[in-house]
Amino acid sequence: MLVNTTYVRVRYADTDKMGITYYSKYLEWFEVGRTEMLRDIGFPYTQLEKEGIGLPVIEAYCRYHRAATYDQLLRIVSAVKTLPRVTIRIEYKIYNEQQELLVDGYTTHPFIGKAGKPVRAPKALLEVLQPYFKADPLDLPSEADARRGANGKNGKTG
Repeated sequence: MLVNTTYVRVRYADTDKMGITYYSKYLEWFEVGRTEMLRDIGFPYTQLEKEGIGLPVIEAYCRYHRAATYDQLLRIVSAVKTLPRVTIRIEYKIYNEQQELLVDGYTTHPFIGKAGKPVRAPKALLEVLQPYFKADPLDLPSEADARRGANGKNGKTG
């Protein structure tokens, strides 16, 4: 799993008259998280464009828990939980300085070629992402754990 963190500060222009962040700004901050995640792994969005690939948003979801306010420093956590094929789903959580969850959500993007048709994720991107999706042998259950089941009761529940 790929997880990345970046930060933004709430600007006055991001807020309404009451100093509360306008709801659509969170989707912009999802984009900041997505863009910085690609940059931080060494495959900036401009590289996708050079390869003739676009990543339009075809689905976006945002659940609001608390409001961000003017001048808060926000932490954007972006995650890709599965290796992409024709689409990539990126999940987001945004926290305030008190580590309170403000919003969580996701965006889904198809990889599209110059003709505007879906294509597979570029090989170069998959090569960069692959190390984030290799299982760590220390995280895998032992053979004895597998025989007992995840709950330690020989595979029975309850």
